[in-house]
Amino acid sequence: MKQNNQNLDQQIDNSSLEKDGITNYILRLMLKNSRDIQKSQMRSAVGKLSGLVGIVCNLLLAGGKFVVGFLSGSVSITADALNNLSDAASSIVTLIGFKLAERPADADHPYGHARYEYLSGLAVAVMIIVIGFELAKSSVGKILNPTAVEFSFLTACVLFGSILVKIWLFLFNSKMGKMIHSTTLIATAADSRNDVITTSAVLTAAVVEYFTTWQIDGFMGLAVALFILYSGIDLAKETISPLLGEGANPELQELITDYISSCPKVLGCHDLMVHDYGPGKRFASIHVEMDKDENPLVCHDLIDDMERECLKNHGVHLVIHYDPVVTNNPELERLYHLVTAILKVKDERMSIHDFRMVPGTEHTNLIFDITFPAELRGQENTIKSALEKALNDLGEGTYYTVITFDPVAFK
Repeated sequence: MKQNNQNLDQQIDNSSLEKDGITNYILRLMLKNSRDIQKSQMRSAVGKLSGLVGIVCNLLLAGGKFVVGFLSGSVSITADALNNLSDAASSIVTLIGFKLAERPADADHPYGHARYEYLSGLAVAVMIIVIGFELAKSSVGKILNPTAVEFSFLTACVLFGSILVKIWLFLFNSKMGKMIHSTTLIATAADSRNDVITTSAVLTAAVVEYFTTWQIDGFMGLAVALFILYSGIDLAKETISPLLGEGANPELQELITDYISSCPKVLGCHDLMVHDYGPGKRFASIHVEMDKDENPLVCHDLIDDMERECLKNHGVHLVIHYDPVVTNNPELERLYHLVTAILKVKDERMSIHDFRMVPGTEHTNLIFDITFPAELRGQENTIKSALEKALNDLGEGTYYTVITFDPVAFK
C-alpha cells in the first residue's frame, strides 16, 4: 500500500516494454524510443492505442453480429451487435479524450487539460444509456410479438468468436490500464468482461430456442439491454464524481501524510486538501506543525524539500502552510489532552489541532480546530456546548471555545 517512491497516478515502468507479448510488441512499434519517452507522452500513447484497438475489434464484431442477427431474426444478437457498436463509439471518444488531454497548459487553462479524460468517459456513459434504452424498447416488442430465431453454425461461430475477442480485450485493457494507472482503461476492461457475460447469454438463448420450444430471445435481449443500462449509469457516476470534486484517494492521503509526518522537525500535519485536475494533475495543500522555537529559515528549507519530494515521488504539486506550535507550556498541554479526552467520549474519530489558549481576567479562550466525521454534520453547536459544559463543570475556571470544524476528508 505504501509505494514510497512511486507516483500513484503515473508510475509507468518502461522496462515492461521489453517483455514479450502482443501488447508490448505493438507498444514498441508505436513508441520507437520507449526508453527516452516522457511519462505524459507514454500515457497518451497507451490511451490512444487502446482506443484504436477497441475501434477495430468492436466494429468487426458489430458487423458480424448484425449480419447474423438479420439472417436469424434474433433481437438479442442484434442487441449485442449494437452493444459492440456502442463500444466502438466509446473507443472513439476515449481516443479523442486522450488526444485532447495531452494538450499542455495554456493561459486559459493553467492546470492543463487532463480532465478531458473524465469528460470522454461521461460522453461514453451517455451513449451507452441511450443505446440501452432503445434496445430495451425493441426487446419488449419481441417479447410481446415473438418470432422464431434461425440458429446456424455461422451464428454459433460468430458469437463464440466474439466471446474470445472480448476476453482478449479485457486482458489487453486491464494490462494497459494498470500500466498507466488509468481508471478509464480499467473501466473499459470491465466493460469487455461484461460483454463476455452478455454475449454468452445471447448464445445461450440461441441454443435454447434451437433445441426447445421456449422463445426466450426477447427476454435475453431485454436482459442485455438492462445490463447495458446498468453499466452506463454506473460509468456515469464514476466519471461525474471526480468532475464534481470527490475526495482524494485514501491511499494517496496516507502516502502524503505518512511522508510529511516522517520528515525532520515535523510534529504533526493536518488539513490536507487535494484538487484533482485529471490523471497526473493533482494539486494539494497541507498544514505542517513545527516547534515555534525552531529557526524559521531552517523550517522553510525543510518545507521546500518536502514539497519537491512530494512532487517527485507522488506526482502531487504540494503547498505547505507552516504552523508554529508552542511545546513548552504545561498548562496548554494539559488542556489539549483534556479537550481531546472529552471529545473522544462522544466519538473516537474526532481529533483537534491548532490548539491555542488566550487567558483573561474573567475567562480563558480555547481556540482550535476539530476534525470530525461527516455523519456529525449539523451537530457542531451541540458538540461545542457539550464540550464547554464538561470543561466548566470541572470547577477550574470559565472556558469559552472558539472552534473551526473540519470534515474528516481534510484530515
